[in-house]
This record gives sequence, structure tokens and C-alpha cells, in this order.
Amino acid sequence: MLLVLGRWVSHAFIPRVSTCFPALLPRTILRNFNKIKFIVHIHSAVSVNAVSPNRATMPERRPFVRLPTDVFPVNYGLCLKPDLIDFTFEGKLEAAVEVTQPTNQIVMNCADIDIITASFVPEGGEEVNATGFNYQNEDEKVTLSFPSTLQKGSAILKIDFVGELNDKMKGFYRSKYASPSGEVRYAAVTQFEATDARRAFPCWDEPAIKATFDITLIVPKERVALSNMNVIDRKPYPEDAGLVEVKFATTPIMSTYLVAFVIGEYDFVEGQSSDGVLVRVYTPLGKAEQGKFALEVAIKTLPFYKDYFNVPYPLPKIDLIAIADFAAGAMENWGLVTYRETALLIDPKNSCSSSRQWVALVVGHELAHQWFGNLVTMEWWTHLWLNEGFASWIEYLCVDHCFPEYDIWTQFVSADYTRALELDALDNSHPIEVNVGHPSEVDEIFDAISYSKGASVIRMLHDYIGDQDFRKGMNAYLLKFQHKNASTEDLWDCLGQASGKPIAEVMSSWTQQMGFPIIVVDQEQQGDDRIIKLSQKKFCASGPHTAEECPSWMVPVSICTSDDPSHACHKVLLDGTDATITLNNVRPDQWVKINPGTVGFYRLQYSTSMLESLLPGVRDLSLPPVDRLGLQNDLFSLSRAGMISTVDVLRLMEAFINEPNYTVWSDLSCNLGVLSSLLSNTDFHEEIQEFIRDLFTPVGLSLGWDSKPGEGHLEALLRGLVLGKLGKAGHKATLEEARLRFKEHVEGRQVLSADLRSPVYLTVLKHGDSATLDTMLKLHKQADMQEEKNRIERVLGAISAPDLIQKVLIFALSDDVRPQDTVSVIGGVAEGSKQGRKAAWKFVKDNWEELHNRYQGGFLISRLIKLSVDGFANEKMAAEVKSFFESHQAPAAERTVQQCCENILLNAAWLKRDTDDIHQYLLQRKGPPTV
Repeated sequence: MLLVLGRWVSHAFIPRVSTCFPALLPRTILRNFNKIKFIVHIHSAVSVNAVSPNRATMPERRPFVRLPTDVFPVNYGLCLKPDLIDFTFEGKLEAAVEVTQPTNQIVMNCADIDIITASFVPEGGEEVNATGFNYQNEDEKVTLSFPSTLQKGSAILKIDFVGELNDKMKGFYRSKYASPSGEVRYAAVTQFEATDARRAFPCWDEPAIKATFDITLIVPKERVALSNMNVIDRKPYPEDAGLVEVKFATTPIMSTYLVAFVIGEYDFVEGQSSDGVLVRVYTPLGKAEQGKFALEVAIKTLPFYKDYFNVPYPLPKIDLIAIADFAAGAMENWGLVTYRETALLIDPKNSCSSSRQWVALVVGHELAHQWFGNLVTMEWWTHLWLNEGFASWIEYLCVDHCFPEYDIWTQFVSADYTRALELDALDNSHPIEVNVGHPSEVDEIFDAISYSKGASVIRMLHDYIGDQDFRKGMNAYLLKFQHKNASTEDLWDCLGQASGKPIAEVMSSWTQQMGFPIIVVDQEQQGDDRIIKLSQKKFCASGPHTAEECPSWMVPVSICTSDDPSHACHKVLLDGTDATITLNNVRPDQWVKINPGTVGFYRLQYSTSMLESLLPGVRDLSLPPVDRLGLQNDLFSLSRAGMISTVDVLRLMEAFINEPNYTVWSDLSCNLGVLSSLLSNTDFHEEIQEFIRDLFTPVGLSLGWDSKPGEGHLEALLRGLVLGKLGKAGHKATLEEARLRFKEHVEGRQVLSADLRSPVYLTVLKHGDSATLDTMLKLHKQADMQEEKNRIERVLGAISAPDLIQKVLIFALSDDVRPQDTVSVIGGVAEGSKQGRKAAWKFVKDNWEELHNRYQGGFLISRLIKLSVDGFANEKMAAEVKSFFESHQAPAAERTVQQCCENILLNAAWLKRDTDDIHQYLLQRKGPPTV
């Protein structure tokens, strides 16, 4: 599953990306406090498969027991008949089961379903009716009781049941859309990960309890009906001439969370991959053209993965479908992948470059899961990161293969690696592997640790092993565990055998403890040799680690010199607290850089002399882009932690004035956005805007407003980023041009190119009035494409006047905004200004009941909380947030609340510590005149 975490969209509008404009839209989705300090408990839950007790766990809530193993399913024969008018459904289940121990009851998962009848038919025996159904609602289970003992052997379990097509974007739910004529209609769709298949049919809803599925859907004859497998029969339904009975082929053995069905009105485009798989992309009616880009990506991607894993895609078809109401970014259901419209549809004329890139990444992510997750599945949610971290890494490998011009691995560092470092530096982070018990705990680990840190440590591991041995180990893993379940240790075993390296020992230090090291580096010249001294300690967002016991990591460290900045001249595994390395034949005038490519998951703190030797490489661009980015990002994080002065970072930023690379500017822009937000709490906010204008003006002038012949994808992204940054900061010439182009666009005289719309919309709103907002809301209403609606929704919060901020917040909860997008509208208000932050938080508090009910404790509620409060910077607000959530429980967001309170306190300390120095620097500096 891909969350719109910060590219929440994720990829998963990332917290980083929400601050920087325009959002690259990563994955964070997406996906995720009594005390500010988070205390880790050892989980007391009883589990069928015990997990080693030295791993940190979720905050302890209530005991949890996995399903008994005395009865398990072999095949589900499932027939569902949804009613798209009354929003209910009827279901019949005939499950082939195996009884392993005599019992007089069967325990299954069941939630929001009413069982009408249940019976048990032993092989060769007589049918026995259940005498009672005991629902354990808190544990989402039902116990079927029988009057006599069910003996060992094969049997059929029959259950008739009814349920509701809910409006919560989970389970079997309804999704509202408009027909081409404008009529409101509904589709019936599914979202089962993590634990919501039980809302569609009674089942053994645990990833390790796999079975095959024979699915039949009874649906209106004019509707499209889809499921995991291909249709093998479609015939009139005898009881109603308006319905048809659609039967699908038997699935491979699979977990319940990957089952899917969709009933609605769709067009499609189709093609065939080079290895013979039928690929279809389903779109809203009349928008088939918008599915062609995703189809092209999917057709390239399937053979790429088949070759990479050396394992063929095991199903005859794969469908990719755009769903109107969808909480996540996308979901990897086997053979039927569901997406937000904005994660799948591309309009050749009206989609911007960042949207194309987003779609390519999401398609790459979900198709990777067809092997890694679907064919081989994690044994329990503790190992969720295996699915998500791996897919979040290999999606970049896939996009790099399909679109090398995207320079996507540099973007990975800004979009995933740096935001994982940010979150993992908090005291309230968590290890990659978290013992999960009760279903209510699962949503909380769909966060940047599972996705982005997971992807980052796999990238580091891939570099440490080498591609050839990595692929060999992956192939062995997939073949050994295909159609089965596996744990993290199983993957380490296969990779260790393939590479001959101590993979389990190295990687357990990264997955089983939270945090990461900062490596302190010093050097000494001895004749023709350079002596490098390394030492590691835990990096903390609050400053140097002071606890008596300091964790350590087994760190693969690479080193390069100015002779060959792109390749390591030396590699070492730092498996203690310090090491001394001799680099032969390094002249005094050469610089030495640790972690070329910014691959190792750690921060760096260079000695003053080493740092000064690297700075010319930033100015003359001899240091590669990804290393220029990493250097700046490390120093920025050190300044926030109080380990260096923020003024030093501002001075470094000025060295980037000739920077040509989009991703370097994007990361710089994010960090300046964080600083600008912090300084909005001072009376010299305008001075930092002047700094931003001075820094971005030269690159803005060189790019201009219109694309030039020969420009590509990255130039388009950079232009949007720079113009948006200048416009928001009040650069006069940019504001005037944006207003002129906006007027021509609204009047239909000169339609704005898709890549210019976000920066223009943002600029005119930031400096606009009620008429500007009304015009923007009118554009929103007229937009036929969800990408355009989202583009407008994300920038509405830039409006400045208090009454207009309230209007935007009220709009966020209106029927004009899809439920999943309300979060980004409120988040945009909180990010837009100091006044907006206060107003958004008050709005969330005032409307908490409605918002919490709308998202039912899923990861969207965590996202909403983070966006609303993370930018505050005083201790009183931390206490207020903590107090509010003590009296307004949000179980799926407890850790998020803790992290937000910690961030608020960190912001407050940062502001107190550096405000005066920053103010003095901004007053004294002499920047180039603004144009």
C-alpha cells in the first residue's frame, strides 16, 4: 500500500514536502501519548508466533490473542450481492476448512457484519447448524458454537450474512462519483489492508492464514465487476433480470488483505506486456485517455520485475483502477490494484510533470508488491516494513529504468531518506520492526519509518552487498517462500547466503533499535597519506546524546576524494564506536568526503577544516548533486539540534546561489520553509523572506517563465519550485507576472501550462483578497480532473485574511472536497501562515468528533494531527495539544501526538536559542538587490 505520507499526497504531502513548494507528492502516505517522552513497553500480548522480546513495541493497550489454529481455511467460496441504492450487501460463504483438533467452536474475524445462519458439513457427514454466534466486537471476532464436537478432517463451513457498504473508505465501502451527465452515483469498492477484509465477509483475517478464493459477484448488468482474477462466467441472475452473476477464476493461495472487488462504471485502456500479461487501466467514464501513461509504465514495469527477481508474474492479468474515494495512495491487491485518481490518471494536456513522476512511482511501488508482499507475504504485521520498505526502495529502481531522465535516485534522498532521518531522530520514533498485537495498533506503523527508513536501509544494504548478490539473494528468497509467509530474518538469511556477508548481524542493528548514528569525522595529513578518524554516537533531534548507554550500529561507511567524487576509494564496516583509516596517496590539497551518494543512513559532522575544504565543491559543483544536498541537509539538522549555529547554515545556503539541480533546490527549499515557519513566530519574518528572494532570484531569472527548446522533466520541476518560492516570498516581478497570467488563464485567453498552475495559484492567493479566493473556488468547481481539484485544494491555505482562512476551513469539510482530501486543505491552512496554523488547530478541535468519525482512527487522522500542529513553537502549545488528546482519544495516532508534542518543544528550544543570532545575521548581510 502506498500512503500519501508527505507526498500526501507519498507517495504516502510529506511533512517535508508540505513545507516546500511544489509538493513532489511523496508516499506517506500517507501512512504514521501521555508523556512527551515515549516509554517503550515489552508487549504482554499472547501470540501464536512469539516475537523476540528485545524488540520495542507499540504503547501497551490491551492483551491480544491471534486466532486459534484448530480450524483453518483452504478455500473461500464467496458470493456477494451489493445493493448500490440502500448501501447494504448480502453474502454467502462456503469455505473449505481443515479441522486439526476436535473442537465445538470456530473463531473467526468479523466486524460490522450480521451472521444470519451458519452450519458445518464434515466430509461424508451430515450438516450441523451453529447454535450461537458470540461477537467479540472489541477484538473484531465472532465465535460460532456447535452442539457437538467437530472432528478432525476436511469440511465445509457455510455462512449467510449481511453487511453495510460503509462510507469510511475501509472494508467493503461505497465511493461517490458523478456520471458524465453530472448525476451522482456510487461504486462498491474494497480496501482490506490491514485488517478490514473482516468487514466484507467472516474470515481468518491474518496474513499468515492463506487460502484460495472463488469469488462470485451479483451486480447490476450495466456495471463493470472486477476481482483479483479473470472472469470465467457471466450469466443473467435468475431472480432479477436487472442483475448478472459474474464468476471469477480461482486465485492462487493468498492472504485475505489482498482480496479485492470493484463494482461500478468504468472505461479502460489495455495492452499486453512482453511476457504475455494482459494489463488494463480502468478510468472514470469518458477518461480512458488518462489511463494511457499508467498503462505504458505498467507494461514496462512487469517485465523489469520479472527479470530483476527472475520469477514470472504468476497471474494471467493485472488491472489498475482509479477509485474516487480512497484513503491511501494505492493498494496492491493481487491482480486488481486500486489507486486514488491522482495516483493513476494523467491528462496529456492538464497534468504537470510532478504528477507524471508520482504516477510512475506509485505504479512501480504497487507492482513490486505483486512479488514482494503478495507472492511472499510477511508472517505478521510486525514485518510490515518488509513489504513497504522494499517496495518503497524498488519503485525508484523501476522508475530509473523506465525514465532515466528523472534523476530519480537524487530525488529519493530528498523525498524519503531525509524525512526518515527527521522522524527517526525523535525520542518518540520507533524501530523499523515493532511488535504489533491488536488490530487497532496496525495503522500506526504505516509511517515514514516503515516506508522511508525501510527503503533507505534497504538501499544501504543493496550498496553494501552489490547488485549481483542482492538479486541472487532476492531470487532465492522469493523461490523459497513463494505462496508462503516469511519474516525479516528469512530475508537476511537468503541475502547472507548469496553474499557471504554478515547480513543478519549488520541489519538487526538497523531494524530492531530505533534511531541512527551521527558519525563525527576528523582528519590528519601524514606525508602523502590522509588519516581519517571516525566515531559514532546516536543522533538526537534534541542535541548530543547524553544517556549513559549509547546504542551503536554496524555502519557500512564509504569514502571518496576529489580525485573521483562519484566512486568510493575505500569501504569499511564500522562495527564499534570508532575507527581510524589510512587513505594512501591523498595530497593535502584534495578533499575527502564520507558517504558519497548519501547512501549510508546516518548524519555526518565534519571537523571545521574538513567542512571548509568541501565548500568550494558546492560552489564549483564538483561535488555531485546528491552530496551537495546531503551536506546541506546534515548541517541544517545539526542546527535544529543546537549542535551548530543556524547562521552557519544560512551562510552555507548562500553558496548554492549558482545551483542548477532541481532536487538540491527542492531540499534547500524545504529547509528554508521550515525556518520561515519557525520565524513566523518572530517580528522579523519579512527578513527571512528577503533572504529567500535573494537566494532564488538568480535561478528564477535564468529559468524564466516559459520552457525553452530542449528542456526536460527536471527543468519543468525546478521552474515550478522556484517561481512558487519567489511568489510566496513576495518577489515583486514574480507576483506581477503571476497575476497577469492568472487573469489571462481565468478569462480563457491563455491557459496556464500544467507546470505553472501551482506556483501561479499559490502566488496570487498568498497576496490575494476575497475576489481571488472566490475565483479559485470557482475554478475548483469547474475542474473536471481530480489532479486540478487537488492542486487548488493544496494552495487555498495560502490566503492571508482571517475571515478568508475561515472560509477555506469550512470549505474543507464541504461536499465539494472528497473526504480523503479534507486533510490536505486543513494542512495547507496550517502551513500557510502563523494565523492559519492557529485557525486550523482551533478548527480541528471544534470539529474533532466529525473528523475522527470520518477517518475512523485510520492513518488519515494521524496525518491530520501532524499537519495541524507540527509547526507550533512554544511550550504552552505542546501542553495544550497533549491535554486535548488526553481527553479526546485517538488510539491510532498516539505516537503521532507524542511526536508532534516533541517537535513543538524542539521548535521552541530552537527559536529561543538562535533567534537573536539569526536576526543579527539577516540585518547585516548584504544580498544582491531584488529585481
